[in-house]
Amino acid sequence: MKLLRKFSLLVLYSTLIAGELNAQTTNTPHPDNEPWDLRQCVDYAIKNNISVRQSDVQKRMSDLVFEQNKKTRIPNASFSTNTGYQFGRSIDPTTNLFTNQQLLFQGYQFNTDMTIYNWGRINNNITASRLGAEAAAADVEKNRNDISLNVATGYLAALLSKVQIDIVQVQLQQSQNQLADTRKRVEAGTVPELNAVDLEAQVARDSSTLITAQGNFELNLLSLKALLNMDAASPFSIAVPPVDQIPVDPISELQPALVFDLAMKNQPAQKANELRRQSLEYSAKAARSLLYPTFSAFGGLASNFANSNLKTTSVDFLGYNPPRPYSSVVDVNGVLTPVQTPNFKVTQAKKTPGEMWSDWGSQMSNNFRQNLGIAISVPIFNGYQARTGYQRSKLNVESQNLVIEQANQKLKQDIYNAYTNAVTALQKYNSANTSRNAAQRAYDFASRRYELGLLSTLELITSQTNLTRAKIDVANAQFDYVFRMKVLEFYKGMGIKL
Repeated sequence: MKLLRKFSLLVLYSTLIAGELNAQTTNTPHPDNEPWDLRQCVDYAIKNNISVRQSDVQKRMSDLVFEQNKKTRIPNASFSTNTGYQFGRSIDPTTNLFTNQQLLFQGYQFNTDMTIYNWGRINNNITASRLGAEAAAADVEKNRNDISLNVATGYLAALLSKVQIDIVQVQLQQSQNQLADTRKRVEAGTVPELNAVDLEAQVARDSSTLITAQGNFELNLLSLKALLNMDAASPFSIAVPPVDQIPVDPISELQPALVFDLAMKNQPAQKANELRRQSLEYSAKAARSLLYPTFSAFGGLASNFANSNLKTTSVDFLGYNPPRPYSSVVDVNGVLTPVQTPNFKVTQAKKTPGEMWSDWGSQMSNNFRQNLGIAISVPIFNGYQARTGYQRSKLNVESQNLVIEQANQKLKQDIYNAYTNAVTALQKYNSANTSRNAAQRAYDFASRRYELGLLSTLELITSQTNLTRAKIDVANAQFDYVFRMKVLEFYKGMGIKL
């Protein structure tokens, strides 16, 4: 019933812009220049409402996820380099030997890899994100409908209170005219003073009713401003549309079964639910692929450079060391002669910064290496995480199916309720028209009898009050009938039909 009420208010958006379809409107109308119609209010609210803007942000985020998933087909590539100074005992990156010298080093690495086959995981993720982005777009449309309904609610409340002001003003004017006429008769001595006193009381009551109606109208305008996110102090007024000129389709063309079939195809909430179900199905397929091996190709390029901080400045020969008991011997013409080792003195100095970079090009060329291959990643056991994720994804699909079933049932119930309410509203409108016509005739007779002195003032006031109430009932019934018929037209997918 709540959703039906919202949709019944949405039709106000259709009914209040008659004569405005060919007029150009702006997104930021000026309330101090002319009254706002519902189209201007809705356009302004859609532009400024926070919930609509939030849903648009979510849509853009979903679009980014979709674009990112599409790019997962592109191979990965990375490049890195490092340059540093090494102290203490460490490994020379160019010789892979331990050294105690200080080293200047530099390295370059480039790596790339790409997925060859992963059982459709990439494609399924892309499709799932695309459907998710489409569902987010449907959510934006739904939120725009929701804010339109909320604005229509406030606009309707303000409009009905404005209609009530007009009706009460007519009643007050009638009471004032009757009082003026009665005063003349009292002064002429044809009617007692009591008649004038009764009419003065009625004028006071009508004035109080008018003040109350005007206060309600101002409060409804303030509520509408809040829905529009508009400053409460800004000038603002609404247009009063010719509701009785709005065309309405025959009730026979809005049978609930036909309307439901059409609503299943055009309502954004149903579209979003179905798109999310499809997205979850593809996500389940992507989760299942994690149970199987992944085939990928890889390649890389790398090179290293290293240079110590010391250089040799001179080498002096100091002779041979004397033989030792354990020195090696060689046979020289049959004589075993000890081997003497030469004795050198090596002088070293620290290199300048420029000298430490010497031989960079030849080392980078000599140490240049490449790799290329194919990798297979086989999931053997990971604590059942992949299998549990797959089972969870299937449950998500099942849960979404239940959401769709529940939403469709509610939509069908709302449409049948709308049809029943439309039939009832038509009957109430016909009955209210009959009652108003009878009250008008009764008031006309009462006025003539009062002028002839055949009717008391209290009876005249009662007849006038009955006529005013009947007019208000007709106005409410007329709005209710048109709105409920437009509900069915909206579900049918006819859009704005004026």
